[in-house]
Amino acid sequence: MNLFNLPHTELLQHLINGLTLGAIYSLIALGYTMVYGILKFINFAHGEILMLGAYAGYFLYYFLCEGSQTGGFAIIAFVISLIFAMLISSFLGVIIERIAYRPLRKAPRLAPLLSAIGVSIILMNLAALFFGTKSRKFDYPFDNTALQLGNISVTPNQIMILIVGIILMASLKLFIDKTRLGKAMRATSQNQAVASLMGINVNFIISLTFAIGSALAAVAGIFMSMEFKLYPTMGQMAGLKAFIAAVVGGIGNISGAMLGGILLGLLETFGVVIIGIPQGLKDTIAFSVLIIILLFRPSGLLMKNIREKV
Repeated sequence: MNLFNLPHTELLQHLINGLTLGAIYSLIALGYTMVYGILKFINFAHGEILMLGAYAGYFLYYFLCEGSQTGGFAIIAFVISLIFAMLISSFLGVIIERIAYRPLRKAPRLAPLLSAIGVSIILMNLAALFFGTKSRKFDYPFDNTALQLGNISVTPNQIMILIVGIILMASLKLFIDKTRLGKAMRATSQNQAVASLMGINVNFIISLTFAIGSALAAVAGIFMSMEFKLYPTMGQMAGLKAFIAAVVGGIGNISGAMLGGILLGLLETFGVVIIGIPQGLKDTIAFSVLIIILLFRPSGLLMKNIREKV
């Protein structure tokens, strides 16, 4: 027995489950933290961009293979659908920024926040109108029978979420740190006026930030549709939890968003098991963590002497 009075195998099982959930939260949180790093406001329509991207991937996947088969063709169709979902969400993110946020850049900070909430409600209701309120399930394009690693069960879908999540987060980190566009993003996050004087196209950088964050959200939306369900309000709670993850890590910081998402996924998983919180009340864990962070570390875990903000 270990510290939590759980067998080691059960502890590892919950650890895998928590990391899987945390990877999804991290992918969504990156969009929040990137936008805040540059524009200093919260894009509360981010969850709805996630939802619409998931719907786009869902419909294309079923159009290509009717979602009733597994194997090579289904996997190819899934990859195409995933890329399509990322493109659609990126396009939506850029359009929303151009129409709803850009005209309000010089307005008081409350204005773009209210605009974001309005866009969120509009997109959510449009999705309910066109797609219906009935939940759907994104079928696995492969046999998702759990693999037994000793006494631990790991599904192929969990392995895919962890691998893809790690690759995307590492790629984003390298992009921000090592490329010219990444450096332009960091410069824009520091001071837009000075970045513009240095020859950086600030509008393009902001659009690129929305596109990248929205694409990552689409991936998370597809993963959520496979692990749970797809429905018009799916992005609401997922978006709130990812926002909390970004705050926990230090909103505006890429590494903080990743750390916050992983920590939140682990806390939710172990909170149900160790503390005994009912499944229906596990959402209270995220908001309790938010309150604690705001009380004792309002800047987040990694927001101290951090230069990188995007």
